[in-house]
Amino acid sequence: YLTVTIEPLPPVVVGETVTLKCNFKTDGRLREIVWYRVTDGGTIKQKIFTYDAMFNTNYSHMEDYRRREDLVYQSTVRLPEVRISDNGPYECHVGIYDRATREKVVLASGNVFLTVMSPPNNISVVAENTPAPFSRYQAQNFTLVCTAKGGKPAPSVYFKRDGELIEVISYTQSSTNEQGGGSAGVRGARPLISRDLDDTKLQRSLSLLDPEGRSARLYTESPQRVHTQGQQAHEPSPATEVIPETVVSREFPRWVHSTDPLYYFSHTHIPQSDGSVVVQARLTWTLNPQLDNDALFSCEVKHPALSMPMQTEITLAAPKGPKLFMSPSRAKVGDTVRITVQGFQNEVFPEPLFTWTRVGGRLLDGSTEREGRELILERVPAELNGSMYRCTAQNPLGSTDTHTRLIVFENPSMMKNTQNQNS
Repeated sequence: YLTVTIEPLPPVVVGETVTLKCNFKTDGRLREIVWYRVTDGGTIKQKIFTYDAMFNTNYSHMEDYRRREDLVYQSTVRLPEVRISDNGPYECHVGIYDRATREKVVLASGNVFLTVMSPPNNISVVAENTPAPFSRYQAQNFTLVCTAKGGKPAPSVYFKRDGELIEVISYTQSSTNEQGGGSAGVRGARPLISRDLDDTKLQRSLSLLDPEGRSARLYTESPQRVHTQGQQAHEPSPATEVIPETVVSREFPRWVHSTDPLYYFSHTHIPQSDGSVVVQARLTWTLNPQLDNDALFSCEVKHPALSMPMQTEITLAAPKGPKLFMSPSRAKVGDTVRITVQGFQNEVFPEPLFTWTRVGGRLLDGSTEREGRELILERVPAELNGSMYRCTAQNPLGSTDTHTRLIVFENPSMMKNTQNQNS
């Protein structure tokens, strides 16, 4: 008789050592033990290790540079530092000599499935459809995209705001890939649990309500009525008086949400050739700059191969105080001048949109404005001496302007050439 059994294997993590143990019982004489790796749905069986009892030898069928198998007690194979590619079914074939003929070989086999897990090795959060301008007069949807790569099986991904799990409404993306926050395509809607606001956000939200609880008018269309601390306005508004100094009221739209927004959540799984899965999770809601500026959002990833969740976080923030650098610092007539945004007073997210304009005129190339982190003025003429340039940096959370003046000095070499031509 001959029976073969293989103990089932628990899932293992990439890099661990796995032992494949083949148990057999027989009253015959052993001929050989062969381990196979089964691929392509069982259509291909690849020998990985053989023990030849006749000559008491064992050898690997893998290439020399991939030889990683060790034979333990003849029927047990150890695979050190397993990879994702080792995932799949394995078979152990045992052969004994037939008692009747002593020439024929009787075979029996057992199989086991090796599940190799891989934890995510990279997670990132970006804002979708950015850079994008700041909108003063209408609400706009905002989407954070969290991408987790390298996980097998696919990890679970979720979002937190200010350290608290966000209650979401799951939805399925439409075929047109629209990222709307509307009700179309929404599945499994359920009531949201109100999250507590911190004191700062609560103060900002209450400041936007009049004594009767109605949304207050922010006078965005009348900037002259808005005043800051230390200045007196002609017609003080109760709404603007109680706004903290750090909030520039004219920079925010008049629409105000008195309740927490609805968060819509979707995710997609993208299988990779190595067996891992890329997961992209999207969180969409209607942005409210008063409450969302300085809000901390984190993306957390859970996976059975991880002892604790992986996390990456970003803070939504409008740009403040762009730092401009001009090169060369002492520009002469005919030089090419570059004005570059080198940074901000704060960490800005998402990436701002930069727009350059010339105060009181057109840019050197005749255009009214230019986009990009750098403004290039080629072969500046003397007429641009004293000209003022404005850089507007904005993202969906807010907008800010900064200015720089161009001073153009005479170019001695050009003056000498002019004198030679005149003579």
